[in-house]
Amino acid sequence: METTLVHEQSGQRTFVVVLATGEEVMKSLSEFANQNRIYAAQFSAIGALSDVELKYFDWKTKTYESNPLNEQVEVASLLGDIAMSPDRKPSLHVHIVIGRRDGTAMAGHLGKAHVRPTLEVILTESPAHLHKVHDPESGLNLIHSTAAGNVKRPMQAM
Repeated sequence: METTLVHEQSGQRTFVVVLATGEEVMKSLSEFANQNRIYAAQFSAIGALSDVELKYFDWKTKTYESNPLNEQVEVASLLGDIAMSPDRKPSLHVHIVIGRRDGTAMAGHLGKAHVRPTLEVILTESPAHLHKVHDPESGLNLIHSTAAGNVKRPMQAM
């Protein structure tokens, strides 16, 4: 993973994060968020993957169904956000649209995926943190607008 801070002003940072062949997307982005103490951000990406797991949230069962694809695909759109989870760690929520060789597209929540040959991510951090709150109806931790605010980044452990 190559990263570059390309802009910083008034608490807002913009990074370019480039993942290389073989890197696992969710793991790499989670590690980046943790290392840089990012608790509120939005990001987008394009590139290609050697395999991808798309997930679909089944409202009735309150579980994610997995749809793995073990083939080379293009990343037509990858959009996501980072918010502070109830346990005060960065939490990623990522949706992806992939294109197959025949031009068909598939979409869903991003599960596990491996890069081939690259994934180019533009990530913009907000100076105000977003917070996730447990939603009893869905069973998910969701961003709640009243939980967001100008919360300082947690101090790093020494």
